[in-house]
Amino acid sequence: MPAQTKPQNPVTVRVFAQRFSSTRLGARLARHLAVQRLDAWGIPYDTDLSDAAALIVAELAANAVTHGRVPGRDFELRLTLTVDTLRIEISDARGERRPREVQPEGESGRGLLLVAALADRWSVHDRVPVGKTVRADVCLLD
Repeated sequence: MPAQTKPQNPVTVRVFAQRFSSTRLGARLARHLAVQRLDAWGIPYDTDLSDAAALIVAELAANAVTHGRVPGRDFELRLTLTVDTLRIEISDARGERRPREVQPEGESGRGLLLVAALADRWSVHDRVPVGKTVRADVCLLD
């Protein structure tokens, strides 16, 4: 008797990657393009998910241009949308300057409190050949 197979939903993975100048204008542009791309993928402007993504991108991009800037080097935004997760990644060239553990009473790092509150998880990874990537995942399914 042949084995019964369960029908599976097709998996569509959407990816957007763009480099930006390590400036405040570059960080602002990254935020604008992120919500524009999400809208094109079916996540409309001014929804909770779009607003959360905009805030996460804004904070991580601001950190990249403030703490991760190397003259003449860009930072990169990468968005990956799967059926159940929106992944936001910001990469910069300063691997030695990693975000510290979030301290609510600390004098810095408060923006990462926002990222931690909006994302289901966030982490920092080495970037080959140089630098780091800060990743924030937002789960789409309850």
